[in-house]
Amino acid sequence: MRLGFSSMNTVHDPDPITLARKLEELGYDSLWYGEHSHIPCSRKTPYPAGGDMPAPYRQMMDPYVSLMAAAAVTKKLKVGTGIALLMERDVFSQAKTIATLDHLSNGRVIIGTGVGWNEEEFVNVNPHPWNKRYTVMRETVEAMRALWREDEASYHGEYVKFDPVWSAPKPVQADGPKVIFGAMGPLGVKHAAKWADGWFPVDVALPNIDTAVSEFKQMVKDNGRDPDSVEITLQVMDSPTPDKLKRYRDLGFDRCNIGVSMDMWDKPDLFIPMIEKFADVIPELEN
Repeated sequence: MRLGFSSMNTVHDPDPITLARKLEELGYDSLWYGEHSHIPCSRKTPYPAGGDMPAPYRQMMDPYVSLMAAAAVTKKLKVGTGIALLMERDVFSQAKTIATLDHLSNGRVIIGTGVGWNEEEFVNVNPHPWNKRYTVMRETVEAMRALWREDEASYHGEYVKFDPVWSAPKPVQADGPKVIFGAMGPLGVKHAAKWADGWFPVDVALPNIDTAVSEFKQMVKDNGRDPDSVEITLQVMDSPTPDKLKRYRDLGFDRCNIGVSMDMWDKPDLFIPMIEKFADVIPELEN
């Protein structure tokens, strides 16, 4: 199992260059940044974890610019979005941004994505209906894959559609970066098993973490796909310990991302000590 590190990516956190250099030096697999272009000041959608929404949500920097800074000072460290709100950007501009990042990082990009939890944020920037968001997400990913893979790309879905276009550069990764789906509900998990390159659940939201991997792999198999080709990255929000990470390894998770555990909100001074602490367990996780 590989170990990644994720951050809310605010101006108060250690900057991407500092984080990336430290992570690569200590043997981490990857650096992940999430995305919110904006947060509506007044909203009806409750924060999924309950209570007040943590302040860092209002302060997040752009993930792709930050990941480019990280990639520029590293050679092996993968750079991922955890998660990107793909439906909230223009599909052509977004496909080009991701392809450019993959090109300049020499093929180190992973795209973690999800449908989002804030309906008002979605409605502000998306012409499609909120209750069709899983279909819109699938079409958005399929359209971007066409732009990454085809010389003269076209796509005609129910919500996303365009006639043949040229779009460059193409990603270094032959079929484009892997797109892993951060979905927790039954419908979202079904989508992940059907078309995503990987699944990206959160530990505290899994109803049964002991069987999550085997149940998901069976769903992938039921869709006629090879379960071993669909990786599972676990976002750890429950306070991690070395023993907990080893347990997740033994359960079959391919990667765990630490860094945004619930007791670390607004505590950027703990990032580097945490990175150094868990570096010691990386060799054991990889065996």
